[in-house]
Amino acid sequence: MTRRIIDLDITVGARRAARTAMRILREVEDRPRPEGGEASAALAELLQVAAWTLFDAEHHAQARLLHRQALALSRRHPDRTSVESVELLILSVMSMQEEHLGRPDEALRISSSVLARTDLPPRVRAIFHVREARAHARLHQRSPALRSLCQAEELFQDGPTTRDPQWAWWFDRAELLGHQGMTLAALGDLEDAAAFLHEAALPGPGPAYRVLFATELARVLAQAGAWQETEASLFGLADSVPFIGSARATGSLAIALRHLERGRHVPRRLRDTARHITALLEQTMETPCGPEPFSGSWLPSSPPRLSSP
Repeated sequence: MTRRIIDLDITVGARRAARTAMRILREVEDRPRPEGGEASAALAELLQVAAWTLFDAEHHAQARLLHRQALALSRRHPDRTSVESVELLILSVMSMQEEHLGRPDEALRISSSVLARTDLPPRVRAIFHVREARAHARLHQRSPALRSLCQAEELFQDGPTTRDPQWAWWFDRAELLGHQGMTLAALGDLEDAAAFLHEAALPGPGPAYRVLFATELARVLAQAGAWQETEASLFGLADSVPFIGSARATGSLAIALRHLERGRHVPRRLRDTARHITALLEQTMETPCGPEPFSGSWLPSSPPRLSSP
């Protein structure tokens, strides 16, 4: 079941995978509660993947509920020393979601508490330094943000190790570049941010949500008033707009388009291009892709506090 959601999310994106994820959860909901550490860990992984899908589909209330339930289940696992615990993956996405929702203090608290551990594999530590950098940048804390980025870069440059968990497969060079660009954009370094995002958005293998880096590039270029580069970026995105599966990406693109349609000194041709792509985006958003509600009555009712992950 987990594999089905992952494959769908990777290929077509969260907006289309969300309904499948919730349909699967309703199937599981009708079954007896799992007993034992292995069963709880498997269910926690399923909930985490569903939560990630709902997060990228911008269904945040349900995503947060599933993340907390997944965290509660993962902490039941008897092997608390395992570096591959799904708990770390859950916390990494929870931190990113809090920053995305404008709660950088909470994102920083989660990431910093994980980084206080001494047993983290290098790739996992790099991921949480990226989360830390994004939160610092949202708080306009330049030096800590840049320091966290440097630490993530150094750890990534050391290469993979046998201690890295299998779930960290997605944290590759493009992922790091994209988050470096988004961190710099939040700090106001638009030119450097655009350079990182341009490289992160180059064609290549990767999950469907990576289109976010291309839409963020368009947003940064529009904000910087780089009209020629913005137009080139939008032309590169135009054909793919109907197929964008990440709601975070469509939201980012919408911000760029509003800036171009309403901003001052925008060339007429670029403004017309923005209006054309806005129409395409609106047609895409009319397609119902959101999840149906579920009760979650079979899940633990009292998720643990996050202050001591």
